[in-house]
Amino acid sequence: MAPKAKKSGSKKKKITKADRLKQIQEEEEKRQKEEEEARVKYEKEEMERLEMQRIENEKLQKLEAKWKHYIQCDGSPDPSIAQEINTFITLWKEETNETLEEVIEKSKLVLNQASTLADLDSGNMEKVIRDESVTLYIWANLKKNPRHRSIRFSETQTGFEIPRILATSDIALRLLHTHYDHVTPLSPVLTPSQENISIITDFVKEEVKTLQTAVSKDLQEEKKQQENESNSVHEEETKAEGQGDVEEQMCPVQEEPETTKYEMEMKLISETVLAAQELLLENACEKPNFFEENEVDLCQFTTLGGVYHLDILELPPQCKPMKGWMIVEILKEGLQKYTYPPETAEDLEAENAFPPIEVTLEVHENVIFFENPMVARWDAEGKHWKTDGISNVSYKPEERLITFNLETFCPVTLIQDAHINMPYQSWELRPLDVNKVLLTVTTVFTELQIQIKENLCMLASIKVNNKNHSTILEEKWMTPVSFIIALKKAGLNIFPTGHSHLYVVINYKHPLVEVKAYRQMALLSSAFAFCWSKWNTACDSKKAIFQVREHLLKEEPTQNPNWTLLMFSGDRAQSLKINESSDAFSEVLKEETEFHSTLYHMVKDFASQEAMRAVRRPSCQFVDSVCHMLLSTRLLSFS
Repeated sequence: MAPKAKKSGSKKKKITKADRLKQIQEEEEKRQKEEEEARVKYEKEEMERLEMQRIENEKLQKLEAKWKHYIQCDGSPDPSIAQEINTFITLWKEETNETLEEVIEKSKLVLNQASTLADLDSGNMEKVIRDESVTLYIWANLKKNPRHRSIRFSETQTGFEIPRILATSDIALRLLHTHYDHVTPLSPVLTPSQENISIITDFVKEEVKTLQTAVSKDLQEEKKQQENESNSVHEEETKAEGQGDVEEQMCPVQEEPETTKYEMEMKLISETVLAAQELLLENACEKPNFFEENEVDLCQFTTLGGVYHLDILELPPQCKPMKGWMIVEILKEGLQKYTYPPETAEDLEAENAFPPIEVTLEVHENVIFFENPMVARWDAEGKHWKTDGISNVSYKPEERLITFNLETFCPVTLIQDAHINMPYQSWELRPLDVNKVLLTVTTVFTELQIQIKENLCMLASIKVNNKNHSTILEEKWMTPVSFIIALKKAGLNIFPTGHSHLYVVINYKHPLVEVKAYRQMALLSSAFAFCWSKWNTACDSKKAIFQVREHLLKEEPTQNPNWTLLMFSGDRAQSLKINESSDAFSEVLKEETEFHSTLYHMVKDFASQEAMRAVRRPSCQFVDSVCHMLLSTRLLSFS
């Protein structure tokens, strides 16, 4: 029997405790890994879901914003499209006659888009937008570079020199130059013209009331008289014959009250106009005495060139690109002003840490300054102009640039002495054509030639320091009131007020004498020339002396015209024996002449018949315009 075969292999190897622990550890690690992978996968899926949800929300918000922008239809550009922003700026430059509120609102929109309009060189945003009556300068500090402290707007000399603390702050500078002055009228000071207007208005109302009462009484009396006469006619005449007679007799009776009423009205109108003109020439007794320290006396000085509104603003949140979209945060409260220097800063600290800001402004091209202009700031609390808080003022007349340091930003303006062209050195009024004269006024700095025709006035020429000076007012016909306002705004003020005599030395003449002289000179201006006389200062205030001569249109100008010296007191005119070259003043009457009650009757003594006929040709509007200009310039008192 064969032997048994041995079993192949050995018995199963027993798993040790260490192996068991290792196996358990591996299984645990595998489970943890699977759990981590599942968690990561879940978080990834959740993040993807949230991202998708955020994108969907952004798309929805943008769609809602676009829809809101679409239904508003306000013309504002889409901030996500650079072309629309550029088109908006270009079209804004072409727009004219915008209100101040519209300009401010658009400047807010531009600042919100500042980052998209940044300059490539400096990295900051600057824009200059001009209009017929407004110029807007905007600068946004996007880079906050402490070395970039000098700001000059392109194609201009206007700019700022800001301190380091502002150069590193989120700020924007806004300069709004309104070419007109809408701030000064906010001042509580009552101007002389307003005082006179109120006085004249009250006077006219009283006179009209008196007229109505007088006319009413006269009409009642005449009506009673008319009824009595009518009854007597009916009693004496028969019916058939009486009707015709009554009609014939009633006609003059009915015309008489109408004629009387007309004559009374015309007489009252003439007296009222004379009294109103006389009141316009009345001088104030004293200067206003309610001015604060450093406050500008608006009776002595006048603002020129408009108002410069200076503001430091907090830079609003800028556009942020995000996946092809531009996100802009719009603040509900709008632009906020940046307070500089801070109100909490101490005085000593403020002087060092918050130095003043240097401002350079371009003077308006249509304004004439005969001396270096002064700078004034607007005190919003007191509602008046003040000169404190401004230092280191320098003016370059050739470049028309003024530079000064300003402690804090606020509206500023340039001021000049309103009486710098007073008193006048000489004047002349001579005819040019039918219903057309030329008034020449010569002052220390300038010579103005003003043409007057019908009811219009025009600046014919102007010389400054004996040199011709061009201005936009030349060759523009305006009504007398508009013309006077335009000259004042240009710095060519030759129109005194009720307070002017307190600031310049004048040759005072009684208002009634002036008014009557101007009215009669205007009446004769179509055929006679008038001019200044040095002897006007030698007589008293109840008399005026000037020269006159016949000046027909066909006559050629002569180098040495033959002038007649007249003295007028309002109710008496006389020709004087002396002339301009005499050594001493004398009121002796010229030989073979006599006294007259008016200038019209005075000139008849030596005038030709043709000249007297020419006096009757002018229109009433022309005579009134000449009289208005003479009353406004007050040549007899201010020369």
